[in-house]
Amino acid sequence: MSSTSNKKEEIDESLYSRQLYVLGKEAMLKMQNSNVLIIGLKGLGVEIAKNVALAGVKSLSLYDPEKCTLQDLSSQFFLHQNDLGERRDVATSSKLAELNSYVPVKIECNISDFENLAKYQVIVVTDLLSLDEKVALDDFCHLHNINFISTETKGLFGSVFIDFGKEFTVFDVNGEEPQVGMISDIEKDGVVTTLDGSRHNLEDGDYVKFSEVEGLNHFNYDQTSNTIYKIQVLGPFAFKLVDVKLDGTYVSGGIFTQVKMPTKLSFKPLKEALKEPEFVYSDFSKFATPSQLHLGFQALDIFKTNHINGELPRPMNDEDAKKVLEIVSKLNPDEEINEKLIKELSYQARGDIPSVNAFIGGLVAQEVLKACSGKFTPIKQFMYFDSLESLPEQKEKYPRTEETTKPLNTRYDNQIAVFGVDFQRAIANLKVFLVGAGAIGCEMLKNWALIGLGSGPNGSIFITDNDSIEKSNLNRQFLFRPKDVGKNKSEVASHAVSVMNPDLKGKIQTSIEKVGADTENIFDDDFWQNLDFVTNALDNVEARSYVDRRCVFFKKPLLESGTLGTKGNTQVIIPNLTESYSSSRDPPEKSIPLCTLRSFPNKIDHTIAWAKSLFQGYFTEAPENVNMYLSEPDFVENTLRQAGDVKGILESIVESLGNRPYNFEDCIKWARLEFEKKFNHDIQQLLYNFPKDAKTSTGAPFWSGAKRAPTPLIFDINNPDHFHFIVAGANLRSFNYGLNGDSGLPNVEFYKSVIDKLDIPAFTPKKNVKIQASDDDPVENNTDDRDELDVLIQQLPDPKSLSGFKLTPVEFEKDDDTNHHIEFITAASNDRALNYNIETADRQKTKFIAGRIIPAIATTTALVAGLVVLELYKIVDQRTDIESYKNGFVNLALPFFGFSEPIKSPKAKYNNTEYDKIWDRFDIKGDVTLKQLLDYFEEKHGLTISMLSYGVSLLYASFFPPKKLKDRMNLPITQVVKLVTKKEVPSHTRTMLLEICCDDKKGEDVEVPYITVHL
Repeated sequence: MSSTSNKKEEIDESLYSRQLYVLGKEAMLKMQNSNVLIIGLKGLGVEIAKNVALAGVKSLSLYDPEKCTLQDLSSQFFLHQNDLGERRDVATSSKLAELNSYVPVKIECNISDFENLAKYQVIVVTDLLSLDEKVALDDFCHLHNINFISTETKGLFGSVFIDFGKEFTVFDVNGEEPQVGMISDIEKDGVVTTLDGSRHNLEDGDYVKFSEVEGLNHFNYDQTSNTIYKIQVLGPFAFKLVDVKLDGTYVSGGIFTQVKMPTKLSFKPLKEALKEPEFVYSDFSKFATPSQLHLGFQALDIFKTNHINGELPRPMNDEDAKKVLEIVSKLNPDEEINEKLIKELSYQARGDIPSVNAFIGGLVAQEVLKACSGKFTPIKQFMYFDSLESLPEQKEKYPRTEETTKPLNTRYDNQIAVFGVDFQRAIANLKVFLVGAGAIGCEMLKNWALIGLGSGPNGSIFITDNDSIEKSNLNRQFLFRPKDVGKNKSEVASHAVSVMNPDLKGKIQTSIEKVGADTENIFDDDFWQNLDFVTNALDNVEARSYVDRRCVFFKKPLLESGTLGTKGNTQVIIPNLTESYSSSRDPPEKSIPLCTLRSFPNKIDHTIAWAKSLFQGYFTEAPENVNMYLSEPDFVENTLRQAGDVKGILESIVESLGNRPYNFEDCIKWARLEFEKKFNHDIQQLLYNFPKDAKTSTGAPFWSGAKRAPTPLIFDINNPDHFHFIVAGANLRSFNYGLNGDSGLPNVEFYKSVIDKLDIPAFTPKKNVKIQASDDDPVENNTDDRDELDVLIQQLPDPKSLSGFKLTPVEFEKDDDTNHHIEFITAASNDRALNYNIETADRQKTKFIAGRIIPAIATTTALVAGLVVLELYKIVDQRTDIESYKNGFVNLALPFFGFSEPIKSPKAKYNNTEYDKIWDRFDIKGDVTLKQLLDYFEEKHGLTISMLSYGVSLLYASFFPPKKLKDRMNLPITQVVKLVTKKEVPSHTRTMLLEICCDDKKGEDVEVPYITVHL
């Protein structure tokens, strides 16, 4: 695809894969036909431009003729010292163009001639234009159906205005997958009941369509029926079709599918909206704030327009703040003014805070994508935001006065204007640990670099990430470029932000080690104790939980966050104040019942899971079993006994060695025979066990409800799913055996010529096969049939006869479109879906489910990172009041913003002593003896230790025999550990964690903190 092509009908899935799962192909194609103009390229403007460029629009144009200043560097991450004096748009354009080769970046030379702007689908204006100029431009845009966005930030404040015209169509209001469910009954009055008490998760006014309904003449039962019905919810398991009367009688079956209906919205132009504003609330705890800031931002514009030099109010200047208050009072004499709020807006008007730009920039960029695509619900029409809670409360330590906030001719002046110079120094001298340098990690590092975190004489940043850069990362991990693919994330990210802010050179240490129990010799006690706080930028619960435990152990604040498509969350964890990350867990993912997976699938998720298991069995587990058999002398006698499916493992080894291919044609034959076995013979066997007219023990049809009677497939090489099963299977088989596979596009005639020579065996039913009909129906276990196992063992060749022979197992990789992995799983899943009359899925959906891909988009990532850094300021200020911290949840699709106070850490008591169940512990200094430890707790705390453990090893128990205790009582704890575990305490360990069970003074068992022994 040409990077300058005007017509883009294709989507580069290797680049946009994670974003495709958020927006969908239709929205992406609309975006690729949209021209976007951004006016104003300071911190906020470049944040929006960066996110829009990564998302992939047709073209991105920039307009900002003002000269770059030193102060711009506080938030404009694409400007450097050598850009000072150059036009902002010119200096920025080349760096923006590097983000996405599919998005040409242009300079717009003329915005005064509005007719010249008619070529754009979206125009975004930041703080470059006055309010009057914005009104005039919006009038033109409103008249010519051009989507208009106005936005600006002032210190810790932000403003957004949206005008998408008189009639704007939203094709998908929330982006959620349509609800699908199975039906147990449909009554003549239109009441629909779901099967087996499954929740339908629909809402009043939703629309549904039906398929596979038997009975009821009203319905068109064609799978492709487009007849839709509006519904009224009657309860979690039932809904009613509105204004529909049915004739005939419902027999059985049926699936309902939710249908997303377009919604039309109407927007007022800016001129009218200013007088009659409609607000979207960014924080429901600040319900009165938007109307105040609506006047305050207008007042700042008037102040600037009336000022001789066109300047905003000076930092912490009461004279200027008074003038702003007077303007606000004149704008709306009837409004009661919040003087403290408006004064802060005036004090901070010259401030430019990267984290606020990240929040507003991510939000506005998502609005641009909504304007281009009609996907998700736009802001209607104003939204105001503030994070005044981030201001330092320690006024003596971090004073905010005219003197401490005045410009110092540094790159940090626009932050000093808000926080004061002393707070800026505190940020510079922080020692922080970033775990993960992916999407959130890149955004976090960008913000840290701009605010100068770690750049001071005592400051430092440590980054670790054991992952390398892939092409799919480039769509949202903006510190990386195509030339970086294959390199280590932490190292490339470190270099990128050091270029962004040269003050960080020599202040960042990187690692490619995974943080975990295996690397505690690297991330040792001294490392953790030296930190001021930790930030997670991880994508899995296991790693997050480990870092959380380390932070609890060393009492370090932890900033936690995550994204899922347009949804994002943040959590702040403060020692002795809040609960930890591990205090709450998401409910476990609902698993697919084994009998459903093996024999009775009813939706595509089931067939994809089955196909993924088939892939692993064929191409990973079977070769591994062969290699173990050939390399382990006692495999059959010892290793095999510990396996679960002994028979299955033996069969895989016998088949892999006895049916060994010697060329690619042999691999094609194997794949064709496996097709026949899986999609014809196995299905015939199932129908032999349970014929289509089979009845249950109660006399009801066996094939009813969630059980769909399958149909054996007849192989057709012209069916793409049939053919690709053979192609992918043959190529993966050849990979296992080190043979040459297809070097190019598969030749149908070649495959056909090989297959035509093959003798396909006819199906012969087996009478002794047991098939589990439900999870409550245990299947007979034949794997321990000694005779069968002996027959299989006798078929194994002597390992000595295969000296040097080894298979290469396949390691599943979802993002390589040339390796046949997703091709095989897609084809196998779809073939099984065809067996069971389930709607098939394309490669993209199959990859999403089989690869367990987390949908991701740059806008949400940027916004979430901004929220995290706003909490970081509070950690620097060492807040001890839980009310000042905020956990956040956002959904940009709706849009929705929810903030809440963190949950307090739980408390408990022993002997009338209260303690924190998460953060408190008993600290013991020195390698004391076991007796000294027991006596100390008895005398000091009135606690009798009944059991003492180190990890999984029990060091002491009151029920141990006296002789056993005698050998241990006078030994130091480290020696007791050595005696029990037969291992030395690692030399890097400075602190040991011991868990105890105790009785209190009353002799009752009580819950107490754990012990840390400081060696």
